[in-house]
Amino acid sequence: MCGISGIVTRAPTSPEQRSLVARLSAAQVHRGPDGAGEYADAHTHLAARRLSIIDLEGGAQPLHNEDESVALVANGEIYNFVELRAQLESRGHRFRTGGDCEVIVHLYEEFGLKFVDHLRGMFALALWDKRRRRLVLARDRMGEKPLYLRERDGQLVFASELKALVRAGAVPFELDAEAVNLYFHYQYVPEPKTALKGVRKLDAAHLLVVDVDQWRVSEECYWRMEDAPPLAGDPGELIRERLEEVSGLVMRSDVPVGVALSGGLDSSAVAALAARARPGAVSAFSVGYEGRPESDERADAEDLARQLGLPFREVELTTREIVAFFPELNYWRDDPIADISGHGYYAVMRLARGHGVPVMLQGQGGDELFWGYPQLRQAALESLRKNSARGRSGPRALARYVSPTAPQTLSRSELSAWARDLGGARSGWRQFQSHRASPPNRMIFYDASPDFRSAARGIYPYYGQRFVEELNGRDAAEMFTFEGPWPDVEATLTRLVCATYLRENGITQGDRLGMASSVEMRLPLADHKLVETVVGLRKTNSDVRLSPKTWLKAAVKDLLPAGVLDRPKRGFAPPTREWHDALFAAYGDSLRDGHLTRSGVLSREGGDTFARGEFPAGATCPLSFKALVLEQWCRAMSGVE
Repeated sequence: MCGISGIVTRAPTSPEQRSLVARLSAAQVHRGPDGAGEYADAHTHLAARRLSIIDLEGGAQPLHNEDESVALVANGEIYNFVELRAQLESRGHRFRTGGDCEVIVHLYEEFGLKFVDHLRGMFALALWDKRRRRLVLARDRMGEKPLYLRERDGQLVFASELKALVRAGAVPFELDAEAVNLYFHYQYVPEPKTALKGVRKLDAAHLLVVDVDQWRVSEECYWRMEDAPPLAGDPGELIRERLEEVSGLVMRSDVPVGVALSGGLDSSAVAALAARARPGAVSAFSVGYEGRPESDERADAEDLARQLGLPFREVELTTREIVAFFPELNYWRDDPIADISGHGYYAVMRLARGHGVPVMLQGQGGDELFWGYPQLRQAALESLRKNSARGRSGPRALARYVSPTAPQTLSRSELSAWARDLGGARSGWRQFQSHRASPPNRMIFYDASPDFRSAARGIYPYYGQRFVEELNGRDAAEMFTFEGPWPDVEATLTRLVCATYLRENGITQGDRLGMASSVEMRLPLADHKLVETVVGLRKTNSDVRLSPKTWLKAAVKDLLPAGVLDRPKRGFAPPTREWHDALFAAYGDSLRDGHLTRSGVLSREGGDTFARGEFPAGATCPLSFKALVLEQWCRAMSGVE
């Protein structure tokens, strides 16, 4: 909905600090082209850019309570604002607007810092309590809306985008060594770190309070998906109930709403539920590739749109366009993200905006919640096996790996593969050897990815010597290494994949590349109530050994044709090698004596090697492509070629 920014200071704000906030706000005009507002007090200055979605005429920010002792700027949508407003009005609160975010200031009056517990939606916000002289920053549970922070010398500066902090001169452009190393392992920088020194993100589901008088900065996590209570019942029915509920909430809008539609189950389910919630009010948008290769899903998407009665529009990506827009794409992404398919987010959002649709529903979250990624499901099964063998040694540990298994089906190919594997003994032995070679406290997670393993084995020789010394041996697998008894494996891996790939690759690109065209992204499948339902069910009755997305399919089986429910997962699979080769032909030489080599991240030999654009067999995102994206991101963000 908006872009927010601001500053809180120990000493009274200076003219230069207030000017900085004005520059931060101006740098985020694309996030809010419909209006701007500011609030100033002795120790704080807040600003908001508005993209009008609800209460188009009267919802301008900053927002206040009745006596204006509380001021708020917020980015996002509070989906349950209608219900909250009715409750608050019954307690005597008076509202000035019809917008969704005004409920926040009144919730704060009623519940203090517990106000976040009542919000359902996506948000990043800054709230100034004039009486207590404190600033409150908060971010939604799943991290759908961003908030970047820089704290030093008795002041804290924040903004919705990293590029705003750089362009406004709030932070110097200096790469953080640990973050860059994580980037080469994950293809993005996992939160809360960012690629720049001294800048971090407020983590999802966190609340930060700055008490000005004592200059005390405190932070707490107010929600963890692993804490969802166990839930018994029919998974299909309970998940369907949540899906129906959230689909009605996310359709609240005073402007047109669209859905990004592929041929996959997740976006198809979102489209069907949206069409059911508001018949005749949704349009479908899809993206494909020149020549319509096998991975092009437009025909499937159009067929479903026709069955649902949705107007359908499409855009076709060409290699020429991918190459021409590549430097600018890396700028708009805000964070360095080595996802070669990322242009699709930008193209479909631009298409929607061109047809007057500023709100888009997408299906991100389904793969992460329902074991849609084979690699994630395999990591869970391997982690469960490794955990069962912990504390055992010799034959007792080996027995956990090589016990006979039954074939999953009786098809000829399945039986043949089962026999070649000696009923699971061969693969079990390989797993045993692999797990025994890995640290005993490390859960199987991202190290199951060939790209992660490639970086872990071979990235250091490409780094500059001083860069290696600065890293000081930090372990990129630290986030999935646990001392003592492991937490619940399935809940933990669900959290980890949501906090990494979903949030930093999918959500970040959807938000930033949507906002590049002033389009808001909404994710029904990332609703925290739905997440709690799935995790609670999983604590009672595991689904990891069922076929992928069994529970989701059961929940929407009457809404979608059998062809969608049974279609094999393809994902958004562009002509990767063609694009990769074309991008290196155009920009590969930028790695020779480029920003990364001049700053010492890469050695000169490393830059020359990556400039050749090698694409090893089995790789999805090779190190060379990660280097190229980071180089182009550095140039675009720093403004230095």
